[in-house]
Amino acid sequence: MTAPPEILPARDRAVIVILLLSTFVVILNETIMNVALPRLMTDLRVTAGTVQWLSTAFLLTMAVVIPVTGFLLQRLATRTVFLLAMGLFSVGTLLAALSPGFVPLLLARIVQATGTAIMLPLLMTTVMTVVPERGRGAVMGNISIVISVAPALGPTISGLILQGFSWRFLFAFVLPVALGALAYGARVLTNVGTPRRLSLDLLSVPLSALGFGGLVYALSRLGSAGGLGNPELSVPLAVGTLALAAFLWRQVALTRGGEPLLDLRALGRPMFALGVALMVIAMIALFGGAILLPLYLQNLRGLSTLHTGLLLLPGGLVMGLLAPMIGRLYDRIGPRPLTLPGTILMAGVLLGLGRIDTGTPIWALLGLHMLLSVGLALLFTPVFTSALGALPPALYSHGSAILGTMQQVAGAAGVALLVALMAGRAATLGAAGVGAVAAQIGGLHSAFTVAGMIAALAVPLALFLQRTPHAAPSHDRSLASEGAAPQPGD
Repeated sequence: MTAPPEILPARDRAVIVILLLSTFVVILNETIMNVALPRLMTDLRVTAGTVQWLSTAFLLTMAVVIPVTGFLLQRLATRTVFLLAMGLFSVGTLLAALSPGFVPLLLARIVQATGTAIMLPLLMTTVMTVVPERGRGAVMGNISIVISVAPALGPTISGLILQGFSWRFLFAFVLPVALGALAYGARVLTNVGTPRRLSLDLLSVPLSALGFGGLVYALSRLGSAGGLGNPELSVPLAVGTLALAAFLWRQVALTRGGEPLLDLRALGRPMFALGVALMVIAMIALFGGAILLPLYLQNLRGLSTLHTGLLLLPGGLVMGLLAPMIGRLYDRIGPRPLTLPGTILMAGVLLGLGRIDTGTPIWALLGLHMLLSVGLALLFTPVFTSALGALPPALYSHGSAILGTMQQVAGAAGVALLVALMAGRAATLGAAGVGAVAAQIGGLHSAFTVAGMIAALAVPLALFLQRTPHAAPSHDRSLASEGAAPQPGD
């Protein structure tokens, strides 16, 4: 990660570096356990359906906590929020390393996820508050490094550790890094802005938890529940949909005379709404590579989890290496010259992956994944920067929370849709007498083709993305911390 631009005071640069490093650690932890699930099934004597809850519970917790961060980031000081997030994450990591069984490990993962959910909105809100508009692209490029490289490193590090050590060492590896970040932040982190005196709407919290949590859970079960007729899927989907509708109604009502938990007026800004739409599409494309390719490489090409992680690692590193350059280009030329080729490349690669088979050379798969990573790199930094830059400072925390929440929902929806398409097409071909391998290839083709078609929707949207800085200078701290809520016309 490159240092924040010199246009910032040393104090603000130190704040951003601390938050970048801490966010890198917590996001790395998200993917470090994925390849360890088979080992955990054996060691903890649990079934595949049970062990999957370690990932599902983490995702659910993120979906529940992130909407609340918009309130937390306004109500509490930067330092307090950081200590809360990294303290929870460190405690959860320690408990996970010492867990004697499955249930304590599951609870530890929930504690970890609570801290993780707070970090990225905290980082993005802080960057938007302290960095002047002319330098935001460069700093957002560093955030893109965190978002892209940390998840790519997770499976590789996990595979290397599991070659010679117990699964507990996954947490033992992360714990000292987390504690170091916590100690360093506690010593040097200073507050950004001034907390506002807000009251928490107690009805919004359970509605948010049931709405986003129920929806993400239902989406995560879509591929294995056997259709909407299964109450395991239909009940949480119905509860989540109704609760989410009530939550949205409640937030709109509170904007007229109260303090919403999540201020939806951010979505009234066209560039922010456009950025959210592009980000949702990009997340589905990202999960196309992150979920479908490993399934193909392991089930149809016979690669180990370690070799799969090593093959996908260069793509994540390419995204990380390109991110600072793309951020600087954004500051010079704006978003459209970057996002348009990025969306075209993303859609083209996914459609190309819809033609692979068991004879496709490994080097071709590596090249396609790296090209997909280039397309995503051209998209992420401009989208985040333009979307949040379209908001007035008083809505930065809510905008960050909305983006984070939609990332979780889009990720769950992307996985559910693509895996369900792949399994459904494979089952149809199998029932028609097609061989097992050919049926799986057919399912993979369908899933990648649909992912490519969804990605193609981003191409016309990218034509309309532009930089629309708020009239007030972003580095004026008083704007970000003013006591009055934004007026309806904002």
